[in-house]
Amino acid sequence: MSTSQIIGILGAGTMGNGIAHVCARSGFSVLLCDIVQPALDRGLATIQQNLAREVTRLKLTQQQADEAYARITATTHRDALAPCTLAIEAATEKFEIKSQLFRDLDRILPPEAILASNTSSISITRLAAVTQRPTQVIGMHFFNPVPVMKLVEIIRGLQTSQATFDAVKTLAQQLNKIPVEVNDAAGFISNRVLMPLINEAIFAVQEGVATPEAIDTIFREGMAHPMGPLTLADFIGLDVCLDIMRVLAEGLGNPKYNPCPLLIRMVDAGWLGRKSGRGFYTYESS
Repeated sequence: MSTSQIIGILGAGTMGNGIAHVCARSGFSVLLCDIVQPALDRGLATIQQNLAREVTRLKLTQQQADEAYARITATTHRDALAPCTLAIEAATEKFEIKSQLFRDLDRILPPEAILASNTSSISITRLAAVTQRPTQVIGMHFFNPVPVMKLVEIIRGLQTSQATFDAVKTLAQQLNKIPVEVNDAAGFISNRVLMPLINEAIFAVQEGVATPEAIDTIFREGMAHPMGPLTLADFIGLDVCLDIMRVLAEGLGNPKYNPCPLLIRMVDAGWLGRKSGRGFYTYESS
């Protein structure tokens, strides 16, 4: 993609503002859209903080950071995405929400535009089918924190064209990411492997096999993981983990993917991890 093209980002939360950050840092103009102004304000503040951190760490000059931030335009009006040649949806991990967004994007964006989803588990084939341009729908699954993590899973739906795949792979490389091709299946690769690991760790807590601290120490010190599975679950959000486990259970039809009852109870209690201040660990409010 040419940096003269405009990238639309739908959703200014953790993933959306991170994607906007890396697109703007790489020279693209960005339209960042969310349904309410406070969400946009929080997203823009996070981008400013992360750019400032990169300046402090000598990864960017202050001028480069200022220019990147200036490339981002925020809007609460979805129709403002009409000039975009590619849109990346980064909304809540619910098919009903994402499918409506894809219908809207299909209506708003020009016919040649590509529609990408940052979904971590939902079928790209299914999302593509709600549009009039299924060959131009693809998965572009970034990893958190987006400005730091290099991997992007690029997921082909059944209908995705080679031209769409090639364009998105090139874009990922322009963003200084490492694109990895994955075919469409529930959870793709990252979450199909990761979430059952987290779920099994939660079963171990539920059954009293070990404490969260003990489990995480085993994975950090014995298996060289940068963080243990329960710390990671808190970081991802326990509600997101539960949503993905349910997608795996439904999509793959195997009871081994059923979410642990303790995970369900914690989400019901509002213990969602870092973002709520309590999960397997407690966190001071920011």
